[in-house]
Amino acid sequence: MSSGALPTLAHRSVTNIRATPSHSHAGQSTPLTPPRTIGSTFGSPSTVRADDDVIIIELGSRYLRVGFAGDSSPKATLSCGPEHQRRAGDLRSWQGQRRQGVNAWSEEHEMWRYDVRDLDLGLVEDKLDRLLRDAFTKHLLIDSRPRRVGLVLDSALPIPLLSVIVDTLLIRFQTPLISLMSSPVTAAVAAGVRSAIVVEMGWSETVITSVYEYRQVKTTRTVRGGRYLVDELYEALKKLIHPEGEPAERVVSFTECEEVMNRLMWCRPSALKQQRQSAQLETVEEQDETETEAAHAPHSNGTAKIPLKSTRQPMTLDVPFDQLADICDGAFFAMPATSEPFDDDELPVHQLLYQHLLQLPLDVRAVCIARIIFTGGCSNILGIKERIVDEVASIVEKRGWEAVTGKGVDQLRSNAKLNGKIPLARPSDAQSDPGEDVKTPGEGPAYSEPERDPIEAKLSRRRHAPQEVKGQLRAINSLGPWAGGSLLCQLKIPAMATIDRDLWLQHGASGASRPSEIDVKAQQRQSMGPGVIRGGGGYHSNWTLGVWGAV
Repeated sequence: MSSGALPTLAHRSVTNIRATPSHSHAGQSTPLTPPRTIGSTFGSPSTVRADDDVIIIELGSRYLRVGFAGDSSPKATLSCGPEHQRRAGDLRSWQGQRRQGVNAWSEEHEMWRYDVRDLDLGLVEDKLDRLLRDAFTKHLLIDSRPRRVGLVLDSALPIPLLSVIVDTLLIRFQTPLISLMSSPVTAAVAAGVRSAIVVEMGWSETVITSVYEYRQVKTTRTVRGGRYLVDELYEALKKLIHPEGEPAERVVSFTECEEVMNRLMWCRPSALKQQRQSAQLETVEEQDETETEAAHAPHSNGTAKIPLKSTRQPMTLDVPFDQLADICDGAFFAMPATSEPFDDDELPVHQLLYQHLLQLPLDVRAVCIARIIFTGGCSNILGIKERIVDEVASIVEKRGWEAVTGKGVDQLRSNAKLNGKIPLARPSDAQSDPGEDVKTPGEGPAYSEPERDPIEAKLSRRRHAPQEVKGQLRAINSLGPWAGGSLLCQLKIPAMATIDRDLWLQHGASGASRPSEIDVKAQQRQSMGPGVIRGGGGYHSNWTLGVWGAV
């Protein structure tokens, strides 16, 4: 060391700092704390939960349900209304009820509509972002760490809306993986069945989907839904409030009109009610509605006093119960206008369900007709499930499962000879050869008793498989699409379509390939490793959007 260099201080030496205490330093006065390692067992449980838990999100046109996989019900159900879209300092709610024009009715209460031609996709993205942030921070109580998401959606959702939803989750919330699940399939899973007819009576429309072995076979829809019912109810209330003329603006707010629908709307029983079997609606909660309606039948001519605060002057309106039932009948069944022709998108619900069942294959119809599932907000209307089942049963008894109708079909049914009820004489019987050995019916090897198999007899004693219900019109209960998606993600079953964040950011929705009839990769043998659980998100270069990409 040169004479000009400064001496090295003891407390600045790196070797003294990193030196490991040895047994030779027994006389050292400074105590040293030995290094210790804290195991993951004693760590925060939030770190373990963030890696294992999957967030289940069910999206509709008006509501959003959020919760963790494995739970039976969502943690929060959020809606997007005009009160949630106000900025800080907006005092309009304290200045009285805001008047609504004729055009501004239900658009402010919806996140999107299926008609995306006049839809602001940027506004939809902002609404969804705000709802998800409120759900994560106020209800789920989770941090901003990226988490896998299970998304339960309608299979007919347009690609632009699907792109907005996926972009919001992947870019704004840094979600590494999204599992897309169909609402009808998850509703069938929540009911504990593999095949079903899912009647989703939602806000925008009523959608009927047949699910066979967890696959969507056919989907039909009608515009008769919650929005259609609210519009019909508003027209009836408007005539009661202003019977003399047409007002220039809305006389009742959307919130009060919807509240009247949720509280007082009911449906009459079918006039052609059939004597159903005792097990036809055994698992539906509405099986006791007949007794309830019979008990209140003498009071059905009464009126309900409805206090309204959104009118120009607060008032109490008297609405007859029979008129409410007429509104429900006209909205979903259109019984007064039966003679008028309907378009394909406005069929009554019971006729749409019958046509849907009629167009299914025979084996699929036999299994699905005994497993009818009603979901959606409008399915909670008193008596509507039983009414739909009764109307379909009456149509089946009257027409059967014949796709062709008309006078010719009626004449064929009435003519016993053409219908095959009278056996015709066969010429071969009269001109038979007398020398030929004629066998009487019931003789020959084909009619002999088969030999008893002892192994099959032992196996039959151990088989106690219940008989599968087929061909019987029956409705069953379901916990809902959200519960089905929660069960699928908890069991780590591969989703219908899996979106990886890296692939989506590179290619977007255009990078998805259409599902082919024969998948070569699916036929190859694959081990049950992490690639199967993830759905092949990062292991294959091509991926698919499933039923969403086929629309």
